[in-house]
Amino acid sequence: MKSIVISSDSSGGGKTTVTLGIMKALIKRGYKVQGYKVGPDYIDPAFHKSITGTASRNLDLYLMGENGVKASFSRGRGDLGIVEGVMGLYDGKGIDSEYSTANVARVLDLPVVLVISPKSQSTTLCAEINGIVNFESINICGIIFNNIGESYYKLLKAAVEKNCNLKVFGYIPADERLSLKSRHLGLVQSSEVEDLNEKIELCSELILKNVNLEILLKYFKEGPDFRDEYHLKNRNIRTAVPYDKAFSFYYKENIELLEEAGEIVFFSPLKDKSLPENIDFLYIGGGYPEVFVKELSRNRSMLESINKKLKSGLACYAECGGLMYLMGGIEDAEEKCVLNTVGFFSGNAYMTSKLQNFGYAQIEVTEKNNILPLGFKINCHEFHKSYIESDEKKIYTLNKDTYNGKIKKWNCGYVNKNTLGAYAHIHFFGNLNIIKQILKNIKNKGE
Repeated sequence: MKSIVISSDSSGGGKTTVTLGIMKALIKRGYKVQGYKVGPDYIDPAFHKSITGTASRNLDLYLMGENGVKASFSRGRGDLGIVEGVMGLYDGKGIDSEYSTANVARVLDLPVVLVISPKSQSTTLCAEINGIVNFESINICGIIFNNIGESYYKLLKAAVEKNCNLKVFGYIPADERLSLKSRHLGLVQSSEVEDLNEKIELCSELILKNVNLEILLKYFKEGPDFRDEYHLKNRNIRTAVPYDKAFSFYYKENIELLEEAGEIVFFSPLKDKSLPENIDFLYIGGGYPEVFVKELSRNRSMLESINKKLKSGLACYAECGGLMYLMGGIEDAEEKCVLNTVGFFSGNAYMTSKLQNFGYAQIEVTEKNNILPLGFKINCHEFHKSYIESDEKKIYTLNKDTYNGKIKKWNCGYVNKNTLGAYAHIHFFGNLNIIKQILKNIKNKGE
């Protein structure tokens, strides 16, 4: 499969718009497209899937390791792969390019297209572009300008062709109809954008008209073959996974591992009345339970069903939004009151106006419990504007390296019976033993 990376000079530079438009345009040309996303993102991959019909895959060197990224990339299927970058091209975990889009492009040996949304610049922009091109040894093959008019594009194209050794593939004209709304944790989910198909249709038509896809396609590069050793044995474990507008933040590979372990049954905490029957494991990922807390709180039969099953010893792993859902309640940000949720863990989740414990960190299990061994470590990512007040015992110590060499520490991770809940998002490829440990106490299911 030939692939390319779409990156930018910054967040908000137009990567998602261009990525989605090119995906749709190539599909119109008869290609089967596989989407990928650099970094710990759930929302952009959902947009990819809504266009391609195929699950997008994350490529996160910090969460998955180099071998994990290569394995995830190798699982892609299609004629062409499009890797959407994260933040600016060289922006990684700290103040260097480690774990950045550039780092991923190097690991996978793929060329990069820069998407830039310029404003009131010409020759100075060329100096900035040359700085990006020459900062590290990355194969930057060309530029697509975003959100500009035709006359400005012609000026920039001439300036770049004179001052930079890069191909200009074209541009996307400024058009308010292309904008995607955001909320407190990023873009509004694809499932909530009612006119998404119209937006993508418009974007793809603008790309077909204003971007030279024939030349761009010549720069797509065949990726190497990589080994994939991230698998689980089938233990006939039946896993229930909530999936609706409130809960949709799952890495594709995590789901695939649970499918290998047995069977997955999806359900909706918003609409269904109870958990699926005859399940052995409950995996509650993140999402926006705080946005849909009224609907979740009103579904009393589901709340009672989950609480009863967890109290009877059902194995469960919940992260971020899933943890919030298992608390006694979640604060409704609009009405400033706590609405009841599952109530398995004591305490409530409260909303704030700023991010709490944002970014990459490493989990270490520092308190004895019946699920994970002492000293167990795995890399993680936190991104939430809520906090929890609870008297539950915390089993994790999280360590975050900061740019100035200091280490920030905090505690999280709650265990009750066979349920583990925490704010941290993890990718099972980061340490495959974590899912093996979580599933190990499920009896009479094989090994």
